Amino acid sequence: MTSINLSPDVAETCDSMQKEELEVLESIYPEFLSSRSVDRIIKFEIPVEFGILKPVAIAESRQPSTLRLSEEKPTLQTLSLSALPPLLLHIVLPSLYPLYDPPEITSLRATHLWVPEIERLQGILVNMWQAGEPLLFNWIEYIRTGEFLRKMDLLSTVNSDVILLPHPAPRIIAPLLMEYDIASQSNQFAQNSYPCSVCLTSLKGSKCLQLLCNHIFCRSCLEDFWKMCIAEGDVSRVSCPDPECVKKGNEVGEEEVARVVTEAELQRWRWLREKRNLERDPTVVHCPVAVCQAPVPKPSEADAETGWSRLRQCPRCGFSFCAFCRRTWHGPLDKCPIAQYEELALEYLNVEEGSGERAKLERRFGRANIRRLVATYQEEKANLNWLKSSTMLCPGCQCHVEKNMGCNHMTCWKCSQHFCYRCGVKLNPDQPYTHFSQPGQGCFSKLFDVTDVGEEDWEPMDFGDV
Repeated sequence: MTSINLSPDVAETCDSMQKEELEVLESIYPEFLSSRSVDRIIKFEIPVEFGILKPVAIAESRQPSTLRLSEEKPTLQTLSLSALPPLLLHIVLPSLYPLYDPPEITSLRATHLWVPEIERLQGILVNMWQAGEPLLFNWIEYIRTGEFLRKMDLLSTVNSDVILLPHPAPRIIAPLLMEYDIASQSNQFAQNSYPCSVCLTSLKGSKCLQLLCNHIFCRSCLEDFWKMCIAEGDVSRVSCPDPECVKKGNEVGEEEVARVVTEAELQRWRWLREKRNLERDPTVVHCPVAVCQAPVPKPSEADAETGWSRLRQCPRCGFSFCAFCRRTWHGPLDKCPIAQYEELALEYLNVEEGSGERAKLERRFGRANIRRLVATYQEEKANLNWLKSSTMLCPGCQCHVEKNMGCNHMTCWKCSQHFCYRCGVKLNPDQPYTHFSQPGQGCFSKLFDVTDVGEEDWEPMDFGDV
């Protein structure tokens, strides 16, 4: 510090410059200035804020005080962070700062001790002082933006965007850095205001929720919308309300739903989603035990080329059964009883009515049984014929879809697959109508099926007395 005697005007000028500088810092960085006293003792808490995600590689080091980080050091933890824990800077302002003396640093340390050789930074900060120039703002920006990392040799020589931190216990420091980064992002989000595209109002982030797709809505709108969808059983609409996400059909995860709805509604949402997923799986069959009826999916290791592919075992009651006939498992080699019954019914129908062959079959299996099997067979055959003539198989999930009116662009209720009802081909969900506008194609100009109506089908209209 300068020991020469100067005029009172110089000391008064320095004092005025110090007060003005501190007032400016308090207006720009109110959260960084933790305390100040009449003895010119000032305490700063300065976080390192990148504004974007940056890769941070933590390398194990037994002696961080003497380590010079190199690319050959094994990296045990790699994180993507937008902020690092703050540096705690305690200084004393001399009476002749900033004209003749620099600030005096009494203490400098990093929260969680993540900066190695931090005493080097103290000398770097002091060397930044130039006589007559305020220095505190430059110090804060130098630390806040992370510029000091380059001077401290904490940036990769291969990629300057990668921050390399030596630490004796990477598995301990890594979760601490992650926790601070999450808390910093949450705090910054809560302080800003965001417009909600549902209610068209701007609210603080503390009253909003940012989804994984980065769209932001107020909690009140999401709560009303999602609770209504869950109550109505429309689980597919429990998603981001933004038109772009609605068009893509993107759904939200359980963590996001849990932040909005109650526990009872969350349980119902889980049940609805599981039920929908089971309904979409064409391989799922239900346990034939009347008191169970649990859904039984097809085993992933089942071989479709063998009889074992028909074996199902209920995860709830343990009943083993055949997925084809829904009866007790009869082994991979025996024919399903239902297949035998169909063969018997077909044989009975192919025999001339009133013949001796029919009489033999009736005596062998019973007339009532034979007629019941024939009725069941004919009903199943009629159902199959109706499905073939009146429905179209969805090319996505093989579900039968019936159209009673409207255009031939269909969207499957089960898997949301877009397809043409006339030919059954898959359609591009972004441009589904190009299929009907390509000359030379079978479905060209056949978005709607036009039926000619004869004059005899017209009904006269009674206009009354005009």
